[in-house]
Amino acid sequence: MRFLQFFSLKFNPFRKDVPIEQLFASASGTEVYSRLEFLEKTRGIGLVMGEAGVGKTTALRAYLGQLNPSSYHVCYFALSTLNVREFLSGLAVELGEVPAFQRIKTIRSIQQAITGMFHERKITPVIVLDEMHLASNAIFDELRLILNFEMDSHNPYILVLSAQPPIRAKLNLNTHAPLRQRILISCTLRGLEEEELPDYLSTRMSFAGNKEKIFQDQSIPAIYSVSGGFPRVINSLATNCLIYACQQGERYVDEECVYQAANELKI
Repeated sequence: MRFLQFFSLKFNPFRKDVPIEQLFASASGTEVYSRLEFLEKTRGIGLVMGEAGVGKTTALRAYLGQLNPSSYHVCYFALSTLNVREFLSGLAVELGEVPAFQRIKTIRSIQQAITGMFHERKITPVIVLDEMHLASNAIFDELRLILNFEMDSHNPYILVLSAQPPIRAKLNLNTHAPLRQRILISCTLRGLEEEELPDYLSTRMSFAGNKEKIFQDQSIPAIYSVSGGFPRVINSLATNCLIYACQQGERYVDEECVYQAANELKI
């Protein structure tokens, strides 16, 4: 990519696969992180909400990445692609069990694996269910069954539900009241604030090898106006700003560059 050489970049600074240590700590992201740390200590069920593109999966990746693997066992599922049988079988396998042909036996093996892992091996299972707003009611029902067993006064698991705001409507259904009432923490991840945007852009550029102030002050309100502060949109727009500036032979990104790049992206 020509713009990388033009701006003396080692890689695309706004790529998706950013190492955990290079993730930007926004105010909203820090708040979500603190809530998850609280859940880590108490165990139980947590709900993380946010619009598409706000960075929920990235925030969860950062949190999960710092957990000690000798104390926590992570099971991650994106429920947009799983039916009930696939979810139960996948969870059983992640917990070291062999899925049974009968559904109820698989649920029991999952329950036994959770309690055994926690009480005997002193490892806390951390189950993360992403895209929960797309999950069928049947999966919600299976969760209720999985968690509906006597263990002791302390939860031997951490369950994190990650979803877009429509999850509220599903959880408010009477049939899901038992699960809703067990949610210990609920938090909403928001996009970046406009005042955070300059640091976000300069941090990403710096990690990629360019410490100059490429994104000029007048570009910031334009980027925020177009993106709404959503990191996914910011990354796409910023990348295209660099490409457009490179094509024009411009060493810096100004307001006009932002609107031209946005027009090319149709956003």
